[in-house]
Parts: sequence; C-alpha cells; structure tokens
Amino acid sequence: MAAMIDRYSTDFPALTFTNPADGVLQITLEGPGMNAVGPDKHRQLADVWLTIDRDPEVRVALLTGAGRGFSAGGSFDLIDGMMQDYETHLSVLREARDLVMNIINCSKPVVSAMWGPAVGAGLVAGLLADVSVVGTNARIIDGHTRLGVAAGDHAAICWPMLCGMAKAKYYLLTCRDLSGAEAERIGLVSLCVDDTDGSEPVVAEALAVATELADGAQQAIRWTKRTLNHAYRMFEPAFDASLAYEFLGFMGPDAAEGLASHREKRPADFRGGPVGD
Repeated sequence: MAAMIDRYSTDFPALTFTNPADGVLQITLEGPGMNAVGPDKHRQLADVWLTIDRDPEVRVALLTGAGRGFSAGGSFDLIDGMMQDYETHLSVLREARDLVMNIINCSKPVVSAMWGPAVGAGLVAGLLADVSVVGTNARIIDGHTRLGVAAGDHAAICWPMLCGMAKAKYYLLTCRDLSGAEAERIGLVSLCVDDTDGSEPVVAEALAVATELADGAQQAIRWTKRTLNHAYRMFEPAFDASLAYEFLGFMGPDAAEGLASHREKRPADFRGGPVGD
C-alpha cells in the first residue's frame, strides 16, 4: 500500500494519508490554525472522493484531524479570496457543492473521527460520513450566520434529516456550539466516545468501525449506502438554494463585518446591514 499512499500524497499534497488497516485509507486534516482549510485543501478535500471511489485498493475512507482538534473551518485566505475575486468566488462555490455531492456519491463507506473544534468544510465531511464518531468534548459549530452568510454547505441537506427540523433551526440560526455528547443525543452523529484522556479512543473506535466495514461484503455495503443516500439526493434542490444564498451573502457587508469580527476577536455588529428576503 506504500505506492498507493505515495500516489495520494502526490495528487493531494494538502492532505495527509496513511494506511492504518488493510483496505482503509486514512485522510488527516493537518496544518496551522487548528487544521484550517485553505484554498488548496478545500479543493483537494472536494476532489479526493472521486479518486477513492475508483480506487480498487481502497475499501473504506477514514477521515480524522490532527493534534488538539478536527478542523477550525475555512482559513482567512480562503474567505478573503472568495470575497475579493469573482472567479475565485465561483470556483469555491463549485468546490463546496462538489465536496458535499462527492461524499454522498462515493461508493465506498466513509468513517469520520472528530474531537475538539469541528467547523466549516471539515465539519461538512465529518457529518456527511456514513459513520461519524465524536469525542464527548468535541465542539461542533456551524458558524455561517455568525460569519454573516446563510447556512449553506451541508446544513440544508443533512441537519434536518439527522437531528430534526427544530434542533437544526436552533443550532443553524444561533450558531451555538454543541458538544459531542449532545450531538449524539440529538442524532446528529453516529457514536460518541469518551475523550477525557485525549483523542486516542475516538480514533480507535472509528478505526475499528472502518476495519469492520473493510472486512465486510463490499458490494452489499456499497449498495446499502447508495440506497440510503437517495434520501440526501432528494434534498439536493434545497442544498443548491442554500449554497446560492450563502455565496450571495459573501458579496455583502454582513460577511465583511463577520470576517472582520473573527479577525479582531470581537462580537460582530450586523445592525447596520441590509435586510431582504
């Protein structure tokens, strides 16, 4: 499998790849800013699932973070580029759509292991995984409205289905964070593991699930995933609308204020922004 890891590392250098078990490809979000997703990582995180889907050596993908958390979301460079250049804006929009649909349409099962902060593009992949394992103290945050844009990305396509409309609205409208324990309680994730002593138990449980799936009847598992994911495909029009509203918002003053408030580590003041429907 060393040649396979070298190939992935060459084609997707912003991501880290390992082979912790036979047939399991581990993808690690690793980098500065608590594994923040910059322009290159965003593009590669969207595209890697197409390669995994066609790779006969990979039976299961395992997505993890590195260090103290899973991912802090999109980097300032990524957001700046979207807000300042129209072509970049359109490219990132396309990548955001591809990230969601490529995971949904990937025939291989995906398992995620999340601890610490789980935000933005990393959270998209983590929650859309077929089996999501979180630490009890994980901090799951959909921060879109705090940034001044609509909750696009994955939110409309999976939050209402996973945890119900009432909880989805509560967390997506307020941007309040929820712990891994609460995420499991409301059905947003598959399984919660005690991470009081660190992330190792979370990764170990996720790897155990990934290994079990890799050792299982592959065609049966893949057809089961495909059938269940038709539920997500039914919500694709709502997802497209949410993504369009999100990226329209990045062109307005609320997003500029939201980004400035993040940089300056202060509350945002959206009171002077426009209001439309």
